[in-house]
Amino acid sequence: MSGLKLFHTTKCGVTEVMPRLAEVEADVQSFVETHMETMLGVTFLASEYVIDCVDGGRIDSLGIDENGAPVIVEYKRGTDAGVINQGLYYMAWLTAHRSAFDSLVRDRLGVPAAAQVLWSAPRLICIAGDFTRYDAHAVREHRRSIDLVRYRYFGNDLIGLETVASVTGQPGASRRTRRRTGVLPATPKSTGAMTELAEAVDEVLLGLGDGITRVQRKQYAAYQRLRNFACVIPPQQAKVLVYLKADPKGVDLVPGFTRDVKGLGHHGTGDLEVQLRTERDLERALDLFRLSYAAA
Repeated sequence: MSGLKLFHTTKCGVTEVMPRLAEVEADVQSFVETHMETMLGVTFLASEYVIDCVDGGRIDSLGIDENGAPVIVEYKRGTDAGVINQGLYYMAWLTAHRSAFDSLVRDRLGVPAAAQVLWSAPRLICIAGDFTRYDAHAVREHRRSIDLVRYRYFGNDLIGLETVASVTGQPGASRRTRRRTGVLPATPKSTGAMTELAEAVDEVLLGLGDGITRVQRKQYAAYQRLRNFACVIPPQQAKVLVYLKADPKGVDLVPGFTRDVKGLGHHGTGDLEVQLRTERDLERALDLFRLSYAAA
């Protein structure tokens, strides 16, 4: 289980810290939709999206994450065993009607974003007051990427999110097995040493905690738990580049090893670039990896 992440609901100070549930489900939905990028790493697209089918229905929130994957977010005020099945029902509809989502992305974010939608990794995020152990077990039986997130209000000014369970959509695959599947394809000029170094980076990032998902895009591999915390570029001839969510201003930058790339174009997400050339560089970068994981 990840640590609790707190977010201010107002600009006022905290007068009490007793955890509580929302008065109504809509309060949670409204706040998350307003701050979806900060809280989930997801760009908000639509609220109460009506699906066109015989049984009908409304998707609570639709978005697209940092890697271009479609995201469905469903909310429940308390504990509700039906939230996962409801979300999976909407996901099945969405994957069968890709053109509708592509059109929504095109209208909201433009043609380039619509052309980059990652349909190989659609996600379901369920946010509720709590989940049962049966819920956590159930998500591991589905071949889908699902995150169960518990919320709590603290006083009138803070809301906390805590990941209860997170699955990648590939149940049963161990970290070591996934590491051997060529998730970080080498560039034509990369050396065998750099390819091995990239595989070592992959194993280290996956080992930082439970429920870490690797999302493969042509230009990079993203590592996330709700939000990206690292992006690894395919190995080059003499180095492996990793982009982290750590704040460059809080890091002692070392020329040739770390660089502030905020505002500079690059593949993946993150403002701190780490350049790895040897296994020793990887050891030096471990604290930065942990810092980024905690920040995201």
